[in-house]
Amino acid sequence: MATKKFDFNKGIKEITEADLKARITEDSLRLKKLEFAHAISPLENPMTIRGLRRDIARLKTELKLRTLA
Repeated sequence: MATKKFDFNKGIKEITEADLKARITEDSLRLKKLEFAHAISPLENPMTIRGLRRDIARLKTELKLRTLA
């Protein structure tokens, strides 16, 4: 689990701002679909919603840090 987060954070540093924005919108859409599916019938692993939410937060944080720098 810790290696996945480390790889994700390492990968964030290497992509451009435009790719970050695209990934944020893509993941946000995926999150909405997952939440809708979960509301209709329970997901097999509802922890994926939490993980996706946290990934979006990490992406937004990196984008914010780049705009401030």
